[in-house]
Amino acid sequence: MLISLRLIVAPLRQKTGRLLVSVLAIALGVALGYAVQLINHSAANEFAQALYTLSGEADLTIRGARGGFDEALYPPIARMPEIAVASPALEIDARLPGRDEPLRVVGLDAMRAGRLQPGLVGEGGDRLDTLRSDRVFLSRGAADWLGLKRGDVLEVQVGLDPVHLRVAGWLEDGAASQRLAVMDIAAAQWRLQRLGRLTRIDLRLRPGVDWAAFQSQLQSQLPAGAFVERPRSTVESNLRLSRAYRVNLNVLALVALFTGALLVFSTQALSVVRRRAELALLRVLGMTRRQLVRLLAVESALIGVIGALLGLAIGHLLAAGIVGAVGADLGGGFFAGVQPKLRWDLTALALFFLAGVIAALAGGLLPAIEAARAPPARALKAGDEQAGYRRTQSPWLGLLLMSSGAAATQLPPVNGLPLFGYLAIALLLIGVIALMPWLAALVFAVLPLPRAASRALAVAQLRGAAAQTGVSLAAIVAAVGLMVSMAIMVASFRSSLDAWLHRMLPADVYLHAGNAGDTGFLDAAAQESIARLPGLQRVEFLRVQQILLDPALARVTLLARDLTPARAEAVLPLVSAVVRPGPGDPPPVWITEPAADLLGLRPGSRVALPLAGRSLPFTVAGIWRDYARQNGALLIERALYVQLTGDRVATDAGLWLAPGMDVDRLSRALRDSVPNGERIELSEPGEIRRLSLTIFDRAFAVTYALEACAILIGLFSLSGSVAALVLARRREFGMLRHIGMTRRQIAAMLGAEGLLSSGLGLAVGLALGWLISLILIHVVNRQSFHWSMELHVPWMGLALFSVVMLALATITAAVSGRQAMGGDVVRAVREDW
Repeated sequence: MLISLRLIVAPLRQKTGRLLVSVLAIALGVALGYAVQLINHSAANEFAQALYTLSGEADLTIRGARGGFDEALYPPIARMPEIAVASPALEIDARLPGRDEPLRVVGLDAMRAGRLQPGLVGEGGDRLDTLRSDRVFLSRGAADWLGLKRGDVLEVQVGLDPVHLRVAGWLEDGAASQRLAVMDIAAAQWRLQRLGRLTRIDLRLRPGVDWAAFQSQLQSQLPAGAFVERPRSTVESNLRLSRAYRVNLNVLALVALFTGALLVFSTQALSVVRRRAELALLRVLGMTRRQLVRLLAVESALIGVIGALLGLAIGHLLAAGIVGAVGADLGGGFFAGVQPKLRWDLTALALFFLAGVIAALAGGLLPAIEAARAPPARALKAGDEQAGYRRTQSPWLGLLLMSSGAAATQLPPVNGLPLFGYLAIALLLIGVIALMPWLAALVFAVLPLPRAASRALAVAQLRGAAAQTGVSLAAIVAAVGLMVSMAIMVASFRSSLDAWLHRMLPADVYLHAGNAGDTGFLDAAAQESIARLPGLQRVEFLRVQQILLDPALARVTLLARDLTPARAEAVLPLVSAVVRPGPGDPPPVWITEPAADLLGLRPGSRVALPLAGRSLPFTVAGIWRDYARQNGALLIERALYVQLTGDRVATDAGLWLAPGMDVDRLSRALRDSVPNGERIELSEPGEIRRLSLTIFDRAFAVTYALEACAILIGLFSLSGSVAALVLARRREFGMLRHIGMTRRQIAAMLGAEGLLSSGLGLAVGLALGWLISLILIHVVNRQSFHWSMELHVPWMGLALFSVVMLALATITAAVSGRQAMGGDVVRAVREDW
C-alpha cells in the first residue's frame, strides 16, 4: 500500500504546476455549476413557495386573465355542494411611484382566507383593520424593501392618480420573505379600480369528493379564458417559463467542467508519454495492466477530488456574491423581487462532487488505457513516445461523431427543452477533438519547410509529433470553440435585438402610464387630453394585458394597438408569409414566434381569444419577431378590441411630433393639460434602445462571466500544453546544443512551434465555434425561447483574442525552452544513454 501511494504521489509532485492548473480547471467548472444550480434551485423554491402561500390549503384554483374575470362567477360556485370553502382573491401588481418594480397586492375576504390561507391574514392592533378600505398589511420582505413601518403611508399609482394606504400591520411568517401586501378584497376592488373583478378563486373540497371528476365538471361551467386546476399545476406552469433559461445556464456552467476534463486529459496524456519507460519498467517488475490502469486512474481521481472540494467551497461563496450583485434571477428577470436564502443542498453537493471526480477520471482514462496496452519491451526503448499516439490518427471516429451531431440537430425538443441540440454540440465538440491528431498530421505534412534552420526544424518536429500535438490541443480547441460560439451567439442576439428595436420604435416619443405593474393606465379622458395636445402630428395608443389560453402554459400578452391591417404588415418585423382574411373570415391577429410555437399556430390558422368572457375567433394573419415577451404575444386592432370588449383603457402611446416640438415642451404640456400628467413617463427611442441593451447585457452578465472562464481555462491549457511539450524534450535540446545550435536558435525554433501549433488550435477552435454558434442560434435558442435571430460575427473581438492567444503561445514556448535548456547539456543528453 505504501509503495502504491508513493507511485501515485511522486509523479504528481514532479508536475506541481500542471497539476495545479488541472485542479483549478476542475474547481472552476464545479464552482460555476454548483453556484448556478444553488441559485436556480433556491430561487425556484422561493418562487414556488410564494405561489403556494397564495393558494394556501386549496384543493383547486380557478384563474384566468391577468385582468381577472367577472365576480358574478363566485356566488354559484361557493354554493356548490362539493365545495367546503371558496376564497375569492384579487391579485394586482401595483405601480409604485419612483420604483422600477411593482408590489404584489392581494385582496382577500379575511373570513374566508382565514380558513384557506392563514399565512395571508394580517396581524395588527385592531382586527377591524382587515376590513377598512385604507389599510394594508405588509410582509416583512415588502416592509424592508419599502422602508416602511406600522402607521406609515404606502402610495400606489392607480391610473394616473395617487392612492394612499396606511400600513396596519404585518403578515405571518409564512409570507415574510416575499414582497407582498394584503388588504380587504372589496377595498382592493374599489381603491385599485377593479370593481366587479376577481383574478382567482381558491377551493377546498368536501371530504370524499373526487377532485378530478369535479374539476372536469366545473371547467364546463366556466367562461372563456378561465380555468380550474390544481395549485401545483399553477406553480409548474409559472416555473415552466423560466425552465429553459435555468437549464441553459446549468448546461453553460457545466461547459467549464467539460473543458477542465479535457485539460486533465491533455495533462495526463502528456505525462503518460513522458513516463512511458517508467510505466513499462513497472510492467516488467510484475505490475499487471489492470493495476497500472488503476494506478493512473487514482492519479486522475485525486485531481478530481481536490478540485471538486475546492470548487464546492468557491461555488457557495460565488452564489452568495452573484445573488447580491445581480439578484436571484441571474439577470433574466424571471424571479425579480425574490431574495432566497442560500442553504447547503446535500444532493447538489454530492452530484457536483461526483461530477468533478468523474470529469477528471474521464480525462485520465484514455491515457491510462493506452499506457497499459503498450508492450513493455518496446516502451523501454528511447524514442518510442510517439507510438502511443498512432491509434489516434484515424479520422473515422471523429467523422462519425460529427455526422451524428449534425443528424441530432434535426430532432425536435423534448418536453420543451433542446436536449438533442445539447447532444449535437457535445458530439460535434468531441468529434472535432478526436479528429485533431489526424488533422494535425495532415496540415503539418503539407506545410512547406522554411529556409531558416530553426524554423525548418520546428516544422519537422511538428510533422514527426503531429499526433502528440493534436492531443495536446484538445482543451485549447474546446475552450476556444465554446468561447467563440458563445461570443457569436450573444453578438448575434444583441445585434438582432438592436435592429428589432429600431423597427419597433418608429415614433418620436413614447408615453407610458407606468412601466411596472398593472395599475398604471390612461383612461378615456386622459387619452383625449393627450390627443388634443398642440404640436402632435399623430398619436397611437396601445393596450397591454395578459390572457390565459392554455392552463399548462404561462399567460400570453394581448396587445391592442391603433393600426390598420396594411400598416401592421409594414410596421411589424414579420418572419412569415402574410395571410389576409377573406370576406366572412374572422378578423386578423398577428402573433409572435413564441406564441406560434407554444400554441401550434401558423399563418391562416384560427385561434379563439377569450375577450369579455366570450371565446371569439381570429385568423392568424402573420408571425412577427418579438424579443420582449418570451411567453408569446398576440396583436389585434385596438378599434376592434374596444368594439368587442368596451375596454377603452390604454397603457402606452406613440407620439409623432410636429416640427418645432420637442420632448421638454411636450412634458410641460402634459403637466399642464392632463391631471397628474407629471406621472406620465416619456422616453425617446434612443433612450429605450440604450436601456433595453443595458438590460440585455445584465441578463447575459453570467454568460459573459462563463465566457471569461472559458478563455481563462483555454489560456491555462495553452500554457500548460506548450510548457509540457517543451520540457519533455530536454534531451533533444541537449543534442541540438552539441551539434552547434545556439540558445537563441532553439528559442526561435520553439517559438515557431508554439505559433504554428497554437495557430492550428485557434483555427480549428474558431471554425468549431462558428459551427456550434449555428446550433445555438438555430436549434438551442429556437427550441428554448422560440426566438429567431440573424447571424452576426464579432470579427474585431475574435481577432484580438486570436492575436493574444498566438502571442501567449509563442512567448510560453520560448520561455519554457530557456527553462529546459537551463541545465547541463551533457547531463541532458546522458538521460538518453
